[in-house]
Amino acid sequence: MSPATRADAIALAHNAFDDGRFFNALAELVAIPSDSTAPGAGQHLKAYLDTIIAKLDVLGFKTEVLTDPESGLPFLLAERIEDPALPTIFSYGHGDTVPGMEGQWDADRDPWQLTDADGLWFGRGVADNKGQHLINLAAISAVIAARGHLGVNLKLILEMGEEAGSPGLARLCAENTSRLAADLLVASDGPRLNADHPTLFLGARGGFTMKLSICRRVGGRHSGNFGGAVANPGFELANALASIVDAKGRLKIEAWKPKDIPAAARAALDGLVPVGGEVDPDWGEPGLTPAERVHAWSSAEILAFTCGTPEQPVNAIPAEAHAWLQLRYVTGVDPDGILPALRTHLDAHSFAHVEITPEGGAFRASQTPADHPAVGFAAQSLQQTTGKAPAILPSLGGSLPNDIFTDILGLPTIWVPHSYPGCSQHAPNEHLPAAVLRDALGVMTGLFWDLGAADRSAYLP
Repeated sequence: MSPATRADAIALAHNAFDDGRFFNALAELVAIPSDSTAPGAGQHLKAYLDTIIAKLDVLGFKTEVLTDPESGLPFLLAERIEDPALPTIFSYGHGDTVPGMEGQWDADRDPWQLTDADGLWFGRGVADNKGQHLINLAAISAVIAARGHLGVNLKLILEMGEEAGSPGLARLCAENTSRLAADLLVASDGPRLNADHPTLFLGARGGFTMKLSICRRVGGRHSGNFGGAVANPGFELANALASIVDAKGRLKIEAWKPKDIPAAARAALDGLVPVGGEVDPDWGEPGLTPAERVHAWSSAEILAFTCGTPEQPVNAIPAEAHAWLQLRYVTGVDPDGILPALRTHLDAHSFAHVEITPEGGAFRASQTPADHPAVGFAAQSLQQTTGKAPAILPSLGGSLPNDIFTDILGLPTIWVPHSYPGCSQHAPNEHLPAAVLRDALGVMTGLFWDLGAADRSAYLP
């Protein structure tokens, strides 16, 4: 009998999809209401990890569940060591979801029941992130079944609090750096460039949200009797915001922008359109393409802006105004300098009376260089499987805790997303096309096969 081939492993993965085994496995995961923000979520989060552990046991993983002492959220640590001399791949996923939003789904669908509607698979977590890490586990299973071994060591963290801001993840990694030591992260989250375009991204933009407020007085003032004599905080704050981003979307705080875009990153983005394909070509940093603006540059966005009573305007000058401003930034921007730079900028533009309050969680920017050997290796693997050159994004436009893996664990990071821009994650009707799921199974089976077949020098410096 001839040795199994790469094509044999991919065929095994596709067969498990075609005969319904993958659908059933994903349905089992979707059925667990693992909303990490829900009251009493603990039992469901544990049930989810128990289900994953059963799958990992079959593949020869050793597993342990650790609980973060502050948040109470559980983490699954798993490892499969074939030979300490082999390269070690690190992977990550999260089994928690946003709320199900029951009653808001089309066709009265139950978010906790996987349903197939004309080739679209609906269910909470299908795209974010249950379907994505299940694909990777199924691909690993197919390689082991075909070849008899994986060819690399594998370590995995599955967290159950990503949708709550990943509390405890950084602490867990910092306290277990030796235990989690590896050579390369290969994981999946986020969307492809589009459904048909295999994609790699190498990091993520950082995210920082702050509330800007002007509180002038207690109570409004009659807009006729006082108009023109007292300051209107709505206008003041609007002008303060306009000093940060101009009328064409150019960011005006230099400390919030990188000094340049590396040549390898520019080359990777050449000819690409950002995720989703919707762009206003005349908006943003001049001299950059839309793809460079999203995947290699910083942007500031107003998330909300209120003054007065928008639901019922009255003839009064409002007493205060508030805006929520979010900065998405790339590596090369000092995260500890974000607030000081804003304070200095506002003061210099006569807005010293604007109060700044950090709000919500924050992610730091991180990025593996586009010319790292693992990037070319993974791109070649994806092209061999799909026949298409993958899009290579230096940074995901959104944010995820990639900085924990690059900065604390010291790993180069390769992300292979299995979703697409129209998936409705974090909303009713979350779904993925079956064709994307099947394609992703082949992509990851080929990639894990290639990692186990190659000499480490092919993808590690």
